[in-house]
Amino acid sequence: MADVPEKQIKRMRSLIQEAETSLAAAKELLISLVGDDPMVLSSTKDDNLGKIIEGVFDGQNMVGSDGKMYPVPANYASKSKLVQGDILKLTIADDGTFLYKQIGPIARRQIVGSLELRDGHYFVIVGDHSYRVLLASVTYFKAKPGDQVSVNVPEEDPGAEWAALEAAL
Repeated sequence: MADVPEKQIKRMRSLIQEAETSLAAAKELLISLVGDDPMVLSSTKDDNLGKIIEGVFDGQNMVGSDGKMYPVPANYASKSKLVQGDILKLTIADDGTFLYKQIGPIARRQIVGSLELRDGHYFVIVGDHSYRVLLASVTYFKAKPGDQVSVNVPEEDPGAEWAALEAAL
């Protein structure tokens, strides 16, 4: 155990907490939609709309109720200011088109931090915590490393990894 760097252990704990939060949100959504019956599937097929899947936004992708990862277009996530933990509905049309809709925004809080570029990824530093932000948001607001920015983060998840860029200050 002494050979495992503290940074890796911290990252693994963060990933486990994130997975538990996403799983709890998914279970809560499933129960609110179909009740306590574990045999009911959330993934459905509508002849007019295509396949409908609900899931949880992880900051970059949607983790579907079927356990698969679905890519959320960065421009949509950025424009909609999606926050890690938001509940999304994905409609996969018969022609293969993906249509996303936010159906369950989680409680969020707005904080201010400093934008930083590390290893090709953008982060907002708030105190001793750093949140990743989407490149599409950074370019939309024409923000640069060192700029003060306002971000939305999950209210109940202090260990969240992602934030939604609200504005460059």
